[in-house]
Amino acid sequence: MKAILMTGVGGPEVLRYADVADPEIPSPHHVLVRLHAAGVNPIDTKIRATHSYYPERLPAILGCDGAGVVEAVGSSVTRFRPGDEVYFFNSGLGYEPGAYAQYTVVPEYYCALKPRHLSMQEAAAAPLVLVTAWEALIKRAQLKPQETILVHGGAGGVGHVAVQLAKHLGAFVATTVSSETKAEFVRGLGADHVIRYPEEDFVEAALKWTDGRGVKVVLDTVGGATFCRSFSATRVYGQVVTLLSAACEPSAINTARMRNLTVGYVQVIAPIYLGLHSARLAQTRILEEGARLMEEGRLRVHVGRVLPLAEAAEAHRLIASGGTMGKIVLAIP
Repeated sequence: MKAILMTGVGGPEVLRYADVADPEIPSPHHVLVRLHAAGVNPIDTKIRATHSYYPERLPAILGCDGAGVVEAVGSSVTRFRPGDEVYFFNSGLGYEPGAYAQYTVVPEYYCALKPRHLSMQEAAAAPLVLVTAWEALIKRAQLKPQETILVHGGAGGVGHVAVQLAKHLGAFVATTVSSETKAEFVRGLGADHVIRYPEEDFVEAALKWTDGRGVKVVLDTVGGATFCRSFSATRVYGQVVTLLSAACEPSAINTARMRNLTVGYVQVIAPIYLGLHSARLAQTRILEEGARLMEEGRLRVHVGRVLPLAEAAEAHRLIASGGTMGKIVLAIP
């Protein structure tokens, strides 16, 4: 089969289009999936640049998001049969083969039926961003109707799903974007207030929007100074949920303490790396519930760019450069 091999640690040039052996079903509970598309995520570029999870395993096939058709099933599989269209969040850390390939194998527990009306490319774009936004807003922040939330990077992969999910939950949503094109995009997703961060200070804008109180929840998809300054935009007893890690100055930490803020972290690949089966089953349930919302038209995933599998390196360059709205997807021949 054709696959993208990560042949070393470094820049996008370490990704090579190659012929490799088809995978074999490794257990009675695995399914063999003929992939039609794979999602590309920032975590893929970080693994490529550092290979910090499994540095001894090279070459590796990256990609935790995929969509395709079940080709064969293990002897004990009960959830799927050949011909089923599925999407999944699995592997991609460099230990087991990921989704940058024509075929992959996935435990049946971590697959879900593809939303019926979505294309394979749209379905492959969904899993990581859906699970991340869901865990951030529902599990960590426990966002409620009528509460206010500020989503940083609302036109990005996780951000554009979070904006829609927050509206589905009945919240009032503000979001930061870098351009008028992205502003129009997030308004179309339901954002109530758009902050053009190159032109206005997001802390001042959030405080003005909330009559000085600050938002109840901040979802930080940016990290760094944005995470640290978000404490000042959050109301007393509010919550800041971040997807990244950052060291803040003592003054920012003191702001969080004096506001009695709760800070939560979301790293959805942790259950894969740590082998937490129950947590991974919960993520599969998110895929199933998300499929229902997408089929009902309450949630959509925007595919901003589609590239052929052979151009995975270019997809990584585009991720690093920023500016893409929604997700980048690899079409698999």
